[in-house]
Amino acid sequence: MSLSPLFVGKSFADLPGWNDDDHLAAFAAFRRSAFHVLTKPYRSGALGIDFGAFTDAYAEARTVSPANRSPFLDRKEAQAFFECHFLPVHIPAETGGAGLVTGFYEPVVEASPVRTERFSVPLLSRPADLVDIDDGNRPPGLDSYLAFARQTGDGLVEYPDRGEIERGALDGKGLEIAWLADKVDAFFVHVQGAARLNMTDGRLARVTYAAKSGQRFTGPGKLLSELGEIPPAEVTMQSIRAWFKAHPDRVDEILWRNRSYIFFREADVDDASLGPIAAAKVPLTPGRSIAVDRLLHTFGTPFYIDAPSLTAFDARPFRRLMIAQDTGSAITGPARGDLFAGSGDAAGEIAGVVRNAADFYALVPRALVSGSNR
Repeated sequence: MSLSPLFVGKSFADLPGWNDDDHLAAFAAFRRSAFHVLTKPYRSGALGIDFGAFTDAYAEARTVSPANRSPFLDRKEAQAFFECHFLPVHIPAETGGAGLVTGFYEPVVEASPVRTERFSVPLLSRPADLVDIDDGNRPPGLDSYLAFARQTGDGLVEYPDRGEIERGALDGKGLEIAWLADKVDAFFVHVQGAARLNMTDGRLARVTYAAKSGQRFTGPGKLLSELGEIPPAEVTMQSIRAWFKAHPDRVDEILWRNRSYIFFREADVDDASLGPIAAAKVPLTPGRSIAVDRLLHTFGTPFYIDAPSLTAFDARPFRRLMIAQDTGSAITGPARGDLFAGSGDAAGEIAGVVRNAADFYALVPRALVSGSNR
């Protein structure tokens, strides 16, 4: 496997703000992936960052300390670790210019273990008749986009979409994990793919992504912009929520245009400072985990993101080392990322306004880069 010709070799001196970053925070996230891969390796992405080339870096990360955030490393030692094992390459967007970052977070919402008059919107677990499909078992005529389908006595068919499910297509199957009070809150749990639940019985619970109905995702912001309801430059999670609150009679009209429906599984909250376990099978680290296009990139890859117009995280230009530990259906392309902001309302305020141009630099294992004596 060879590196993509898209990549442009750089030095660490070329990365704006590199010496000022907290590399120790990034190392803690990287180290979690280093332990996970002992159980199951990550798949190499199509752009040629071979998972096998991470072996030495992962091995050293695992031996530093028994703690996730090592007391035996300071920020400068963590910086030296990344500079020892990696070299940066610039990744241009498909258009040749800057890339794009958005934000995501883990909502924290009140929920009930049983349906009540107030709590009537369910979060559902994966149905037994939902099956994964690929080119090996895809029946003729089924949309090639669909990665899930419904198993029937007559074979595989498209699964009911959001509108059909919310109108009762899966009622009576006992799939309800918890019940929320608000349909818009439930929709944004679907969008984020996870949530912490403050249960009415006193428990703190968590749900995270298990599967989806399979249809294409259509964001409400795009729809409301196309309908002239919200100017494109003003589309944020906050403005979308405000529009729904002002137009309760049109919520279903807009939400059902997004045919994709998410199913969840229950998960523990082992460490309240960390996010849910995501696609890379490690807990997400606020401000240090990034979702990328997993078909192109390799999970565990460090990415240095330079987004000087983004100041929502800490009132300073965003220049941080992030670790690729998640993906998403809207995250496509070589220079496209989704920044994990954390859990709760404060994190949601950050994530909801992030839509910024950014330069993407992947840190590539030195063994993959010619002239690695730089």
